[in-house]
Amino acid sequence: MDKNVISVKTVEEKRDVSTGIIYRKRIAVCQNVVPEILRKVSILKVPSIQLEEESWLNPQERNMAIRSHCLTWTQYASMKEESVFRESMENPNWTEFIQRGRISITGAGFLNCILETFASTFLRQGAQKGIRIMEMLLKEQCGAPLAE
Repeated sequence: MDKNVISVKTVEEKRDVSTGIIYRKRIAVCQNVVPEILRKVSILKVPSIQLEEESWLNPQERNMAIRSHCLTWTQYASMKEESVFRESMENPNWTEFIQRGRISITGAGFLNCILETFASTFLRQGAQKGIRIMEMLLKEQCGAPLAE
């Protein structure tokens, strides 16, 4: 549901019969959104970026954990993101969203700081976009109005 996502392929899916937890591993191919000025650096001049996402959905406990990391530029950058969606303790009709991200870039000299800042901003915007998409999906599937 994101215009920068070119394709998503599920490479593994299994259900633990004892816990009911559904595990999925997917590979996403996304457009390279690195600004054109930074693509002057040869390693950044790639048409697409690959991400690996693993998720664990526990329907019984009503929670989902997602962990993703970038497969492109692994020799220069480490970008990891972890998200949890769970039932709120305050109200079982509410969903709590917790997200953590880590970014580390090496080997780019003076560009390390610039690239980390760009990646941090990109992940923050992605989190906000993820919340909007999740709210839209919940509204479509559950028909519940969204809290303003």
